Amino acid sequence: MHLEVLSEDRSGGILLNHLLHSILKNRRVHHTYAIRPHRGKGNEPVNPMKRPAKFASSLLDLLPAKLRAYASTGQPDQLLLVIVVDADADDPQAVQLVLENLVIRFGRDIGAVIGICVEEIEAWILGDPQAILAAYPDADLQKAVVYRQDSVCGTWEILAQVLAGNQADQVIRIGYPAVGQLKGEWSGRIGPHMDPDRNRSPSFQRFYRALTRHLQSKEDHHV
Repeated sequence: MHLEVLSEDRSGGILLNHLLHSILKNRRVHHTYAIRPHRGKGNEPVNPMKRPAKFASSLLDLLPAKLRAYASTGQPDQLLLVIVVDADADDPQAVQLVLENLVIRFGRDIGAVIGICVEEIEAWILGDPQAILAAYPDADLQKAVVYRQDSVCGTWEILAQVLAGNQADQVIRIGYPAVGQLKGEWSGRIGPHMDPDRNRSPSFQRFYRALTRHLQSKEDHHV
């Protein structure tokens, strides 16, 4: 079975690559996957039946067209679509509903797993302090004492405080695109040390359970 993994940005794709490698490596059926990063989450198109604008590059803007393309392959039982986005300041359930409705409308028989990171995918990193310390032994986890897991509080800024210490404020002021590069570095170094089973992020565990259920169902049909 093949997993098509849609992430909203490059750093999220890097982290998902490591997480999926860990999740899939001991499954009883061999799975392949491809990470498809986008340039932001974007917005649901006003008219999802239209072709995307020429330079559209965000996940939600392209999703209806991508779902139609995946559905046209004629092998929905061989494909699992994995969509992971940040909730940001939005209601996670509302974001989930938007994605579910688009999959139902345009994905036909494609199986799909949706992961909503609350507030940002850095919450999934903060959910595994052991992985942070393994990658960054000098990380100051005391900076995260005030962090309530999966709260809307400026999650990546908290991770910056943990990893960059006294330089965090400067990192935060610089903003993008430099921050995007740093996020990619953090994901690349911490991701290989993350253990899905010990992650304490509720939004990650919801995603992990949903993915495991779908994989089990698919595998039962192939064994």
